Amino acid sequence: MNKPDVKSLDRGVMGYEMITILGPTASGKTKFAAALAHAIDTEIISADSRQVYRDMNIGTGKDLADYIVDDQIVPYHLIDICPAGEKYNLFRYQHDFHKAFSLIKNKGKIPILCGGTGLYIESVLKGYKLLDVPENPELRRKLKDKNLTELEEILKSYKKLHNKTEVDSTQRAIRAIEIEKYYLNQEPDKQDYPPINSLIIGINIDRELRRKKITFRLKTRLEEGMLDEVQKLLDAGIAANDLIYYGLEYKYLTLYLTGETSYKEMFEQLEIAIHQFAKRQMTWFRGMERRGFDIHWLDAEMPVEEKIAFVTNHHINFSTKLYSK
Repeated sequence: MNKPDVKSLDRGVMGYEMITILGPTASGKTKFAAALAHAIDTEIISADSRQVYRDMNIGTGKDLADYIVDDQIVPYHLIDICPAGEKYNLFRYQHDFHKAFSLIKNKGKIPILCGGTGLYIESVLKGYKLLDVPENPELRRKLKDKNLTELEEILKSYKKLHNKTEVDSTQRAIRAIEIEKYYLNQEPDKQDYPPINSLIIGINIDRELRRKKITFRLKTRLEEGMLDEVQKLLDAGIAANDLIYYGLEYKYLTLYLTGETSYKEMFEQLEIAIHQFAKRQMTWFRGMERRGFDIHWLDAEMPVEEKIAFVTNHHINFSTKLYSK
């Protein structure tokens, strides 16, 4: 792959501290981010809330082969940084992000933030740090017998949500409520980190194509041993509820492996859940635009060389979008 002209890059990202590449699952954002990082000689910071866990590879879609470009490994950060079974959170992510961000900047390079976890992306771009919320055993006891629908209704009762993450399990919903209740009696968000001026590139994929790719990828990952991966985690002593907490693949495969669903039910429910997840990701990104973020959308099927050229020749003035949404 040809390297871009350095002068062109200087013009293109002048004033930007970072390049952010976001998009829904199956959009090809990681492969593009790796190609771009290789082309401009920089490093990637992951913005994925589940890829931080070790031994959770197939189910989280790490696709580490995507980081190999022209037989060279593109350096990446915040992947495989804590053991499976832990509950990583936004508070920890912001600290870890800024360590990686400073490390890359000190090398004289412009970091690339890449991922699909909108909460993580927005929090570091805005520069806000949320409080480290402790567990509330009494609240957990009161909520433990409620179902997910009931918990979601409780969560909706809070006027300002500080924790807008996925709540596709009762554990996640209870944790979200725990955070909101804590904030009722605490200081509002403190701006401990400065906002980051980032060029934001969104990878937009046609909905039907996205659905086909999600289904194909799910079948492929099952063939590649995703069930074995989850079984090994269970065999290693990680509690089923802890895996269910991670949602999506780990939730539904665990339910199948513990005998609570059939294989057919597992596949159908998981496929629907991933489609819904991708839709929610796009809803978040559209919300970011309403909240003032300027996202430049590129078609997922655009050749990677054209995507790289778009970034390296980027102009500040975008009165019109070059690619349709």
